[in-house]
Amino acid sequence: MATDTPTIVAGTCKITGRIISPHDTNKNNILIVITVLHPISGENVRHKVLVDRSGKFSIDVEVETATSLVGLYISLKLENTFLVKLTSGGVTNIDITYNSDYEIKNIDVTPAGMTQNDMTQGLEVMSKMIGHRSGRTPEPLHEKSTDYFLNYAKTILSERLAIVNNDTLISKELKGVLSRDFCLFLYNAHVFDYEEYMMLNYRNLKDNKGKKPEIKKIDRSYYHFLKDFNLNDPQYLYCFTFPEFQKTILQNEILGLPVIGESDIPAWLAKAKVILSDLVGFEDGLYYDILAANAYGRQLNEEIKPLTEKQKEHIVNYWKNGEIAKILFRKNLQVIELNKLKSPTIINDISLVSNDKVIETIVAKHKGKVIFIDLWATWCAPCLEAMQEFRGAKGEFRDKKVAFVYLTNGSSPRKLWEEKIKGIGNEHYYLTASQWEYIMNHFEFEGIPSYLLYNKKGVLTNKFTAFPGNKEVKEMISGLL
Repeated sequence: MATDTPTIVAGTCKITGRIISPHDTNKNNILIVITVLHPISGENVRHKVLVDRSGKFSIDVEVETATSLVGLYISLKLENTFLVKLTSGGVTNIDITYNSDYEIKNIDVTPAGMTQNDMTQGLEVMSKMIGHRSGRTPEPLHEKSTDYFLNYAKTILSERLAIVNNDTLISKELKGVLSRDFCLFLYNAHVFDYEEYMMLNYRNLKDNKGKKPEIKKIDRSYYHFLKDFNLNDPQYLYCFTFPEFQKTILQNEILGLPVIGESDIPAWLAKAKVILSDLVGFEDGLYYDILAANAYGRQLNEEIKPLTEKQKEHIVNYWKNGEIAKILFRKNLQVIELNKLKSPTIINDISLVSNDKVIETIVAKHKGKVIFIDLWATWCAPCLEAMQEFRGAKGEFRDKKVAFVYLTNGSSPRKLWEEKIKGIGNEHYYLTASQWEYIMNHFEFEGIPSYLLYNKKGVLTNKFTAFPGNKEVKEMISGLL
């Protein structure tokens, strides 16, 4: 892998290739899923394409850096997930040859941006770090000081980074990227929300019998660990966890960064720096521009709300005709189209309805309509990915007799839930713990996202866990109309 430093560019790339296998029968059912990191607009974008009968595929993707790392998944085998390097404005061709056991025989990439080991082993090493268990006896961290916990997190991080550092197959450059990405992942998942992690620690250690432990209150100074990250390093633009990490910083109630809204960008940045500069360890640099862009991305991605004329004016005044402005305006055009398809968000209170009558009450409200019920949570990445994937397809049913209903519970922080549903639209319910538990048990769901589909007569016709894809869901709904 080349040691180039990623630079921000509003670009596009073409990815072509061929899947070569001795088994020809199901070739046109092979699915290629490509995940492209958009660190400036603040999301990871998934593209899906089927190979043709000859095994060939081609797709154009938007990128936000001159060189980008993308994840590529091939449905022939679960383990077939690779890293691929793209160059803005270029064409990358990937030919993958399988043997009769669906093992990879050869990968030929043109131009050759990464070694084969970096391509095939990088994400596997990341999975090993995420799945590693130390075997140490769990500690009552909720009874310790916050400094003790942060040192504990550093120890866990060090143990897991040893996995990538000791790997003999991948390059030094990719090790650096994976190490940064895993640091973001670990802290975002387990350290940022101190109260949530301490409650989890308490539940895992004790039979709490409904009691709630005394969790220490933290203030802004708790986040001094951000200084260890050196967030001004542009190599973070290669990290898949970076958009989620940035979103966490922007949404964190204790840090209290203001929503950018129609604020003048220099004024917003001045407020952000007062809050962050001593914590991250610097007062100026590319990071702050990226954070401001991500603040707009939060509106565009989360709320599906186009930029106002005032916001456009601020963006032009600050970034002129620069690449960040181009990226935000490009994203805004997409959001304008999505916003046309979005239905208004409606919140309904059903908390006083008995557990066994919740679904019945919802179904009765939509007589004569097909009803698609989605059980999800704000912390559930597959739930959010499914919603993002289904946005356009859902809009096709806007003027038809279809009701889209979304259920969640207290595991989704109320304030965060209220923000996220702005971009989802349609009808939402925030269930009590007992209502949620009853529904999950009654329909024998073991995880989320899970779905219930009712016909116009209010009869359950399908229930399933995990989003099967746009085509399948559209066919299910259309078949009932």
